[in-house]
Amino acid sequence: MIKKILLGSLVALSSLAASAQDNAPESHFSPDTNRIKSHLYFLADDLLEGRDTGSRGHNIAALYIATEFAKYGLKPAGTEGFMQPVPFRKANLVQESPSFNFESESGSFSLSYPKDFITGPDLLSLESNVKGELVFVGYGIVAEELNHNDYADLDVDGKIVVVLSGKPASFPSEEGAHFGSGYQKQSYAAERGAIGMITLSTPIAEKVRPYQSQLNYIHTPRMAWLNDEGVPANTFEQLKGSAFLSMPAAEQLFANAPVSLNDIYAALEEDESPKGFAIPGQVSLSKKSLHSQIVSPNVVGVVEGSDPELKNEYVVFSAHSDHIGFAQTVKKDNINNGAMDNASGTAVMLETARLFSNLEQKPKRSILFVSVTGEEKGLLGADYFARNPTVPVTSMVADVNLDMPILTYPFADVIAFGASHSDMKKSVEEAAGNAGITLSDDPWPQQALFTRSDHYAFVKQGVPSVFMVPGLQSKDPDVDGSKIFGEFLSTHYHKPSDDVNQPFNWDAAKTFTQVNAEIGLTLATQAQRPQWNEGDFFGNTFGQ
Repeated sequence: MIKKILLGSLVALSSLAASAQDNAPESHFSPDTNRIKSHLYFLADDLLEGRDTGSRGHNIAALYIATEFAKYGLKPAGTEGFMQPVPFRKANLVQESPSFNFESESGSFSLSYPKDFITGPDLLSLESNVKGELVFVGYGIVAEELNHNDYADLDVDGKIVVVLSGKPASFPSEEGAHFGSGYQKQSYAAERGAIGMITLSTPIAEKVRPYQSQLNYIHTPRMAWLNDEGVPANTFEQLKGSAFLSMPAAEQLFANAPVSLNDIYAALEEDESPKGFAIPGQVSLSKKSLHSQIVSPNVVGVVEGSDPELKNEYVVFSAHSDHIGFAQTVKKDNINNGAMDNASGTAVMLETARLFSNLEQKPKRSILFVSVTGEEKGLLGADYFARNPTVPVTSMVADVNLDMPILTYPFADVIAFGASHSDMKKSVEEAAGNAGITLSDDPWPQQALFTRSDHYAFVKQGVPSVFMVPGLQSKDPDVDGSKIFGEFLSTHYHKPSDDVNQPFNWDAAKTFTQVNAEIGLTLATQAQRPQWNEGDFFGNTFGQ
């Protein structure tokens, strides 16, 4: 998920020449670059057809990973051997079905799909219909920790809420990403009795993600994992309809509102949160969806620790094995191979598993390796595992997540998104030093990348976590790591060109594997399990 957020606003960071650390401690690990290369080449081969969740290609990838775990002598830790099958519901919108009608004493109008509004398929119902009065609720956020409540003094019971996209600019980036997420906004509305939600684009949102660009995704299905009762997770049954409006459509909706849309936009420019109010009139929303069910596996294996007590605690390595399948293109190459996203991270995790299995003296704690499915569908496989873990969730002491490491330049540092939230920062820094690498701070704090990959599913279950990527400093003064990173996002990300023809630097792959193995070893041998920092928002919210 790192890529979607960075692409539009990647800052130009100059490359910093890093001197070699000749006196760095000798590493405990010596990764085999040929093994990393072979894993990556297989997982990114055309045979696997882009590893889409639930596809034959992804099933092949999962079987390959399980077979490698078995080869290394890992113990199966799934629900069916190494496998943890995840049941999913897949929903597609019937494109001719969405309707949006507004009625009031001053007149009525209809909006056109998808020119004026877009909506997604309904995971709960084949036919969705809702009609209700409207209440504007600002951003639709309740964040008592930040003294913010858009629902204060508003009655939305049995009504459709109208919310602004995004969040206040003054919110801290990572906390704001939590409060301003679509899931959280739906939960705030549902808890207060709302029956539907209309989201408005804004001038600020248009700069980041124009309405027109979102039309590229109207055919994209929605997916959710199913609980034991067969109900899609993370859904809200009472929210019967939704719509996302273009700015011209929003102007129509607010034509007779107590406060003009221009005044609301002006308040946003001043980082003021507009007060809510009722909008005269009623809206009717309807649509049809098609449902199907698929199954796609997580793959889980464990290297057992050596300490009689601490072996019941687990340091987790996670990496997603899925990608996005076929591209909608008339070009001959229509397979999104996902070599960097995330065959590279999976290959590093596999070699890390082999390295730990070969250690004569195993670390005190156990090492749990989890290859997750459905990342590209919304971190679904990780969320399923974290909420249906095959070991007690309280026994997972840390998660180290590997997602799309860019392995094409000789990086001299690593970035551990989320390290500042727990004492893992010290552990990661120590481990990176053991591999002759430095730890750098998050260069894009405003992007809240800590909340945007599979590790966040573990965070929400109270597990301190980091998301590891190569840093932007280069050992070669003629190579600009930030430029290479930006070029990948703009040229290859989620395109068929993310394949094995990219200029992989296998020494960089070896270094990245070494760093991650050292991190795992440090976490698995230190006396105390990682702890959230005192007063940390994520620790306070999820770590109790």
